[in-house]
Amino acid sequence: MNLTTITLIAIGGALLIEGAVWAVFPAQMREMYRQMLSMPDRVLHMSGLASVAFGMVLLVFGVKLAGVL
Repeated sequence: MNLTTITLIAIGGALLIEGAVWAVFPAQMREMYRQMLSMPDRVLHMSGLASVAFGMVLLVFGVKLAGVL
């Protein structure tokens, strides 16, 4: 698998999950966005950083499982 294929799969999977959640739970998603927008910037920064770190761990683990590294 090359980088383009992996990128397309990752973006497609993210859009699929995000779209499915919005399709099934639109009112709850809207409420979660309202709550998120009322949070202080520091909480959003830390949440984003935690998400990036967790995503990186998953990415490295996936690459190692694929035998690329």
